[in-house]
Amino acid sequence: MQIQINDVLRDYIEPLTEAERTALERSLLAEGCRDALVLWNDVLVDGHNRYSICQQHGIPFKVTQNTSFKNMEDVMLWMIDNHLGRRSVSDFQRGVLALRQQEILAKREQAVKERAQAEDAAIAPPDPESEEPAAPPKPKAKREDIARAARLSANTLGQIEKITRSATPELVEAVRSGTISINAAATVASLPEEDQKSAVAGGRKFLQQAAREIREQRAANRPAKPPRDDAGAYDAPERPAPLTEVEVLRLEISQLKEKNAALRAENAELRERIAQLVEQ
Repeated sequence: MQIQINDVLRDYIEPLTEAERTALERSLLAEGCRDALVLWNDVLVDGHNRYSICQQHGIPFKVTQNTSFKNMEDVMLWMIDNHLGRRSVSDFQRGVLALRQQEILAKREQAVKERAQAEDAAIAPPDPESEEPAAPPKPKAKREDIARAARLSANTLGQIEKITRSATPELVEAVRSGTISINAAATVASLPEEDQKSAVAGGRKFLQQAAREIREQRAANRPAKPPRDDAGAYDAPERPAPLTEVEVLRLEISQLKEKNAALRAENAELRERIAQLVEQ
């Protein structure tokens, strides 16, 4: 059988580092390929690195068929479950895989609902004179269940989602290599792209300091809680006279201007601090 390589499946899981590939090559040369490669018909599903090394050195290997797959999504879900069970996978890698799993499951759930609605419509066509029914809400896979399966907290999974959505490739690589924590990286990912790149260029200490300063500025911008009375309850402020609609709009405009100015000043301060630290 001629084994086929699907580029999507080959690149679906994060590739091995140079050190990991070297260690795998050393093991295969010394002990041979003990675990069978997994195929879906003639397409390689699991064992891309082992297959490549075995081909390079002429090392014999075995294959096994997984006949449970019905489509590409089945294959991807199996690959995710397979890698989530491995101890060598980092928290960030598990989070990325869990988010991919969530996307596939949500897509499947949506397809099932749409198919059920189509079947219901075919059995009992809606009255043309009646109002058009509202579109069903987009289903969401349960974040807590997916995070638990990946041995992560829902909060950590949310931080990883923010990193994959907003972080530059340089910042993502810093997380993968362990230069910065997931928590700090999610904070730094709120910066503009150029500032993220400058922060990564400054190294571990600078990344940590940048994350700390962002948190401190966010804490300083939070509104203060009202004072408590002797009994420990919050003092209820006197109610001002109700504002007119024009006054409300003017107040909102003023508040938005102040908020915009504060954000601009915060951004400028972070840029200046980044430039100073990079030059050191």
